Amino acid sequence: MRKSVTLIILLAFFIHFKTAGQVNTQQQKVLLDSLTEAIKHNTYPNVNSIIVSKAGKQVYEQYFNGFKKAPLHDSRSSFKSITSLLIGIAIDKGLIKDVNQKVYPYFPEYKTFDNYDDRKKSMTIKDLLEMRSGLDCEEFNDTKNCEDDMVNSNDWVKFSLNLPMKNDPGKVWAYTSCDPMIISGIINHVAHVSIMDFAKKYLFAPMGIVNYKWTVDPSGNGMTAGSFYIRPDDMLKIGQMVKDEGVYKGKRIISARWIKESTMATIPIPDFSFVKSSRSTIAIPQPTYYGYYWYKEQLKTKGYTEDLLFASGNGGQYIMIIKKLDMVIVFTQGNYNDRRAKQAFDIVARYILPPYEAVKINTFHNNN
Repeated sequence: MRKSVTLIILLAFFIHFKTAGQVNTQQQKVLLDSLTEAIKHNTYPNVNSIIVSKAGKQVYEQYFNGFKKAPLHDSRSSFKSITSLLIGIAIDKGLIKDVNQKVYPYFPEYKTFDNYDDRKKSMTIKDLLEMRSGLDCEEFNDTKNCEDDMVNSNDWVKFSLNLPMKNDPGKVWAYTSCDPMIISGIINHVAHVSIMDFAKKYLFAPMGIVNYKWTVDPSGNGMTAGSFYIRPDDMLKIGQMVKDEGVYKGKRIISARWIKESTMATIPIPDFSFVKSSRSTIAIPQPTYYGYYWYKEQLKTKGYTEDLLFASGNGGQYIMIIKKLDMVIVFTQGNYNDRRAKQAFDIVARYILPPYEAVKINTFHNNN
């Protein structure tokens, strides 16, 4: 009896890994060709690029609306996920002990802060990473967007540190670009180099990412909340490295421990679903969860369910990772401040995943 159970388990693992690498190639070609035509005929407006990688090999790469492979694209807030990687590298290198370190002691040069509040003493790096700093800002529902005032100031890190408090740190999720901006200042302090030099040395150069452009404030602080310009195929490299638990082309970039911790994503975003916002007619809305500047949401249809880990930026800039399928998908779009940015989730459900899911389903039925 025990041997039979063991054989069944081994067979299940064999089927899983065998089908994960397979695809209904005829269905894939039909669907991807249909996707290209749908975008060209404006069924999905303002899509600028889509790249799909399976097992490290590109299976689809198309550019639209005059965009080409080479030009840089504004990654918007999807760059926050890269900021999460950078603070992880700083921890890996022992420059920071862990995410439980208090924030304000890293900034002795500012001497004093505006809007003094005892609650600032307890704010940790983890609170910043989880968007639970307690600062009186909130951009996700646009109730109090502090970013415009920040970019009009001379020192974006100091501006963020000077903000008044609204909640106790670690209690309330309130999305703000000021939290990752403070991360920029922490890395600058512990590494004794700018965030730009740190990122180049420890992340971009080792991955062969050489074409990009930072947005920098008048005081020399690199923007770590967005407005970072990068090529879509380099966004794909970031996704592949995260999918492979911190390794890129055989080279360890960041610890697997950090990838696991930062992408766990257990904080529910109240009353929100990317799929619901997409108004997809085939995907069933599921709750969205937040990690250290990474999102998670299940992509569920009547036929299958897949776990999506993704970076997200205003306008429809996405790095999507589907680990079970060994897949990375990149979108760049021009749907700024528009719910149509979420159309990417309908595209994935309708055109990209079905050929892989069909193989899994058919294999399951043929073995039962």
